Amino acid sequence: MPSASDNPTYDALAIPAEASANGGVEILRAALVDDELCVTARHAFKDPADWGEVLADITRRLALLYSMETDLSEAEALTEIEEAYAAEMGAQAVPEQAPAVASSAEGAPRAPKRKAASEAKPSAKPRRKRPVPPPSDSEG
Repeated sequence: MPSASDNPTYDALAIPAEASANGGVEILRAALVDDELCVTARHAFKDPADWGEVLADITRRLALLYSMETDLSEAEALTEIEEAYAAEMGAQAVPEQAPAVASSAEGAPRAPKRKAASEAKPSAKPRRKRPVPPPSDSEG
């Protein structure tokens, strides 16, 4: 007879309170199994670019989580996540350069510096398209 220790357990997260109260559609689940990432996702959007919005929102929430549970600031955590994501996606590292100083003789106006994502003020939250509902069992 197998013992309780022979049965592997899965430590699932709780369903968000908002989803329990209002309903919803789970679109993404990720787990670590034997140090391997396992992902289940629903084809939730007609436009795959909508996943970019979802991943950006997840990234911001993870940075906030790290800022609450570690010594990192939210901006520091966000920068670390963004840099690792970019590297994993194959982005080339951009060497840091000293800012160019325009001489007054040139007289050309200088373009304003663009803030890094971690420094930029949060904009109005974009309205995300509703996920495509899962097919019902009665559809054939």
